[in-house]
Amino acid sequence: MSATLPKLAVPLPPLLPRLELDAEGAALLDGAGDAAEGVARLAAARRMPEAVRLVAHALPKREAVWWACMCARSVPDPGLAPPDLSALEAAERWVRRPDEANRRAAEAAAQKTQFRSPEAWAAMGAFWSGGSMAPEGQPVVPPAEHLTGVAVSGSVVLSAVRLRPERQDARFDRFLAAARDIAAGGAGRIPVEEG
Repeated sequence: MSATLPKLAVPLPPLLPRLELDAEGAALLDGAGDAAEGVARLAAARRMPEAVRLVAHALPKREAVWWACMCARSVPDPGLAPPDLSALEAAERWVRRPDEANRRAAEAAAQKTQFRSPEAWAAMGAFWSGGSMAPEGQPVVPPAEHLTGVAVSGSVVLSAVRLRPERQDARFDRFLAAARDIAAGGAGRIPVEEG
């Protein structure tokens, strides 16, 4: 599987502490060679939030944020507040051009939300991807390596349960298919959910 999903062909052991698995979940991953195999095992056991968490930490940060954006866009919220939409757009700008100005703009956009939407957390994932968390001109405070994965996994899970939580199983399947596409070098686009 890793040969076809090169961006998930990362060693699993360093990622395990970030997954917060119970004993059953840890047993599922025992002997898994890489993140791609771990995701497949978790998904087969229908441990979807854990599979999402693993993808979010295993993908390169730029691809992980893009994945969060694609998941949010696939489950539109007609009542989405304008600041949340701006946060999504800022995250997407950072993915397209991951420079310091766009990273800071993603954080500024996220700060205008109430941090209740997948869009807000996608933007925070972009901000936490590198650089400094301190205000400009202050001593550098790098974000912890795992923070983008935390933001992305939160964003994707929020997308899965948005408005119609009874659809989460099918959404998780679509979201993981998109993650596999991204891991294989694709765009990970997900059709917009109807009704």
